[in-house]
Amino acid sequence: MTVRKNQANLTGPEKKAFVDAVLEVKRTGKYDEFVLAHRTRFSIDMNTGVYVGHFGPSFLPWHRKFLIDFENELQKIDPSVSIPYWDWTADNTVGSSLWAPDFLGGTGRPLDDQVMDGPFAHSGGNWTINVSVDSRAFLARRLAYRVPTLPPRSDVDAALAMPTYDSPPFRDGSAGFRSTLEGSAGYMSMHNRVHTWVWGHMETSVSPNDPVFWLHHAFVDKLWADWHALHPTSAEYLPAGGTVDVIDLNDTMPPWPNTTPQNMLDHTQFYTYA
Repeated sequence: MTVRKNQANLTGPEKKAFVDAVLEVKRTGKYDEFVLAHRTRFSIDMNTGVYVGHFGPSFLPWHRKFLIDFENELQKIDPSVSIPYWDWTADNTVGSSLWAPDFLGGTGRPLDDQVMDGPFAHSGGNWTINVSVDSRAFLARRLAYRVPTLPPRSDVDAALAMPTYDSPPFRDGSAGFRSTLEGSAGYMSMHNRVHTWVWGHMETSVSPNDPVFWLHHAFVDKLWADWHALHPTSAEYLPAGGTVDVIDLNDTMPPWPNTTPQNMLDHTQFYTYA
């Protein structure tokens, strides 16, 4: 069984195994397919108002499936590897361990936000941005530039206390756990705020270009698992059916022809969290 660990607790060899697997998935070209899939889904969600991967109730199951598929690619390289999670309520400074040169590298240089250290620096020759929204061939970050702080634990606890997964109209501004965690009820909060705090590629539709994307969304996914454990008698997913322009419980989630939110509710069939 795959166990996803807090990145702060990874050993040196575990960090290296994760980095090496990510680099190999990038070398094969498969990594860029994930970036393109995310960009395509975000564009459709943003421009059509039919919410699948973002801005609606299937935000959480869609990204759970997205991470599972990526984790499967990593494990083709090294079966021991899993996606670590980044608890941004605790490791919440530019000096936190995940930004070290032996893991994800640090913030970008002031000139152009280019990451200059770590295994994903363009200068190392292993990380060229091929799926982009601009002309940058390098990974870009500027930590704590647009917003100075990451979401506090009190925000997470308040979200976890909510008894309802989602509510009408099941989109931006809806009340409930999903919308609060995604940050769509207040753009500069929770999940959305973390993307903005990292800045650079993380603030765009091609956010998976930054490997921190996977660690961020693993923590978001963990919080969904935590919420479910706290509210076992609540509706696991809403809406159950008959809702226009969002994914109902048993609707398929593009681009997967056979995956519904119902299929994604029990994460323990795929992995657990430590």
